[in-house]
Amino acid sequence: MIKIGVFIPIGSRGWLISTTSPKTMPSFDLNRTVVQRAEHYGMDFALAMIKLRGFGGPSEYWDHNLEAFTLMAGIAAVTHRIQLFASVAVLTMPPALTARMASTIDSIAPGRIGVNIVTGWQPKEYQQMGLWPGEQHFARRYDYVSEYVTIMRDLMDTGRSDFKGEFFQMDDCRLSPQPSQRVEIVGANSSDRGMRFVAEHCDYNFVGSGGLNEPERVTEPVGRLMTAVAKTGRDVGAFALMMVIADVTDEAAFAKWDRYKDGTDLEALAWQYTQATADVNAPANSTVARMTANQKTPQPTGMLKLIGSYASVAAMLDQVAEIPGLKGIMLTFDDFIIGMEQFGQYIQPLMKSRTKLSAVA
Repeated sequence: MIKIGVFIPIGSRGWLISTTSPKTMPSFDLNRTVVQRAEHYGMDFALAMIKLRGFGGPSEYWDHNLEAFTLMAGIAAVTHRIQLFASVAVLTMPPALTARMASTIDSIAPGRIGVNIVTGWQPKEYQQMGLWPGEQHFARRYDYVSEYVTIMRDLMDTGRSDFKGEFFQMDDCRLSPQPSQRVEIVGANSSDRGMRFVAEHCDYNFVGSGGLNEPERVTEPVGRLMTAVAKTGRDVGAFALMMVIADVTDEAAFAKWDRYKDGTDLEALAWQYTQATADVNAPANSTVARMTANQKTPQPTGMLKLIGSYASVAAMLDQVAEIPGLKGIMLTFDDFIIGMEQFGQYIQPLMKSRTKLSAVA
């Protein structure tokens, strides 16, 4: 059975860069409700991103954000089964401290915490704190995070690290208590180099693609990940990221999308474009390249969108679930409270890939 997760709304406006989308101001209460409802409906995981500076504009897109690890610690205490992934911006936190935070949350929710590695693509996030290492970070960030994750894994698995590398030098570094179970590590990488990092060091890769009602577009990034994994022989799976905008009919769902498009925040998109193009050597299949492509035909989100009736969305999700190498799907919604109920009550019961959970109410 395919795993289903939710990309929780830790930042303002969720994932729609629009003045006419739900405002979605982040709070613990909102995110707790979303994750508890996800758990109620049998969803498998929730992931909290980390974003340290928004895009501005009249939508105030991502201008208001919570922090992922402290948020997930709170949510861990009020959930029972669902797996929780907290994101770390590696330029802001030493690997030994990230490992200790993961171990702490594991003591709250044994076996349920995972870590999402964020290498950093938006210079201003780090420049504002004096932490941006310069343009060379774009070319060397996967060497940096490879050392970072090696240290984390040493500490979490053995309680000790003496790693000596180019970026980090550990001196009998210790971690105790260690997590009760193996902590899974994920990345959200689109470039070939990023996928090689995941194939060598991680357990999952969150992959994305553009398009509207084109679930087959997920096949290409999953295939590239499987090619990278074949060279390492490790057990690494893909989780596909997509947005669901659903309603009783296709027409009603598309009416929502048209309304969101009418409010597309061009000022926020221009900021995103300026930041993304700072990496002048970004490959065509990278995340930032996808962001810059969205500037040519501006719309509220560049991620894959599944828009339609409950039956239409369920059928498209089943199509995605059949892609070889895919282990899970991570969903966002235009309105997270309404969207979660729509998924749990009306979409999931229609999914053949989730039939074991069709009776969950």
